[in-house]
Amino acid sequence: MIPVLIGVTILIFAITQLFDPYMRASLYIRDPRQAKNIEGIIRKYGLDQPVYIQYFRWLDQVLHGNLGWSQSIHMPVLDALLTHFPATAELALYAAPLTIIIGTALGKLAAVKKDTAVDHLTRIMAIIGWSLPSFWLGIMLLAIFYGGLGIFSPGRLSTWAENLVLSGKFKVYTGLYTIDAILNLNGAVLLDALSHLVLPVTTLVIINMALLMRIMRSSMLEQLNKTYVIAARARGLKWKTVIDKHATRNALISVVTISGLLTAGMLSGMVITETVFEFKGIGYWAAHAATQLDIPAVLGFALFAGMVFVVANLIVDILYAYIDPRIRLG
Repeated sequence: MIPVLIGVTILIFAITQLFDPYMRASLYIRDPRQAKNIEGIIRKYGLDQPVYIQYFRWLDQVLHGNLGWSQSIHMPVLDALLTHFPATAELALYAAPLTIIIGTALGKLAAVKKDTAVDHLTRIMAIIGWSLPSFWLGIMLLAIFYGGLGIFSPGRLSTWAENLVLSGKFKVYTGLYTIDAILNLNGAVLLDALSHLVLPVTTLVIINMALLMRIMRSSMLEQLNKTYVIAARARGLKWKTVIDKHATRNALISVVTISGLLTAGMLSGMVITETVFEFKGIGYWAAHAATQLDIPAVLGFALFAGMVFVVANLIVDILYAYIDPRIRLG
């Protein structure tokens, strides 16, 4: 786990070194009249030192909980991550389970109904979902529902709900507005937060479930053609029992990996979706930071994303052992 994270940070840090010290130092200057101090800034932050010295100095700060200062939003990088993560987590909380459940169910159905109208329909749905650019789908959904029908507006909350949350009368426990609304027993804010989740969650589900459908279908067909399925049928087991208790369990092994990666991708920020729907999560913030050449923010985001994927792979390995006892015994 640690070597992977170090490798990610070294790669990102090396890319940031493509900018010369003067360009990086200029990011700290807000007043043009202070441009004459650029040499002092370079010396102060050691921007002219060898790359490996700069990297180990940054790594030492990270180990002490200091990810640096985000110039783009004027706050510590760690605070920026903690501020924007709840929005991303709330989006993933609804999008990931729906993607996994719907994608897996449709893939299983397509395999069981192979070469029927149901199979052809689900395969067409998978092709369409796989082919659609997420930004185009998001814009189309906004144009139809918000622009045309006046419902499901972008952002996380309506203006009145946001004012209520910021007023102090609404206690923020988690930063996930749907959860906090339940804890505050505020049904109006809950409905408002859910309505703002409809379009971004729909976009993520349509785009991501296509891959799960195809993998589940292929894996399920492979299991249905194996001898243990034929033997189970020969012993008199019902077809539904064979599918649900035997074939599906084994087919899920291939799906678990993709599900873990999809979830990790959502938790580490969905740049396009968050930008289109003005859902100001980690992906939205990271994209903004990158356009501002906010190097500490980009490095902090890369470290966070790497940690998310490492943890996701660890969880996937644990699930492997649960699904397939042979892995656990091995």
